[in-house]
Amino acid sequence: QVQLVESGGGLVQAGGSLRLSCAASGIIFSINNMGWYRQAPGKQRELVAAISSGGSSNYVDSVKGRFTISRDNAKNMVYLQMNSLKPEDTAVYYCNAQVVTTGVPLSSWGQGTQVIVSS
Repeated sequence: QVQLVESGGGLVQAGGSLRLSCAASGIIFSINNMGWYRQAPGKQRELVAAISSGGSSNYVDSVKGRFTISRDNAKNMVYLQMNSLKPEDTAVYYCNAQVVTTGVPLSSWGQGTQVIVSS
C-alpha cells in the first residue's frame, strides 16, 4: 500500500505565494514521475506540473514562470512552489506519483489540498 499526503494549501491573496508538499509512504521501491494536478469547480482535472526521477520538469502554460516543481528522492517527496498566485489558480491540488512497489509502476493519488486565491 502506498499513501500520498499533501499539505500546504490555504487561502492567500492574489500575488501571494504558497508551497505545497506531498509525502509518499508505504512499500516503495522507487518513484518514477511525480506531478501536481488541480481541479477547479466545474472543470476537469488538469496537469499543472510534472517532474521525472531525474529532475526534468514540465508545466502547463498558465503557470510557467510562476510555479516551480521539485522533489527530494531520498524523502519520497514532491513540492510545488507557487508564486504570483491568481484567482484562477483556485482549485483542489492533487499529488500524483508513479510508484514502483514489487512490479509495474502504479499511479497513486493524494487526497487533495484546497488552494483559494482571493482577488
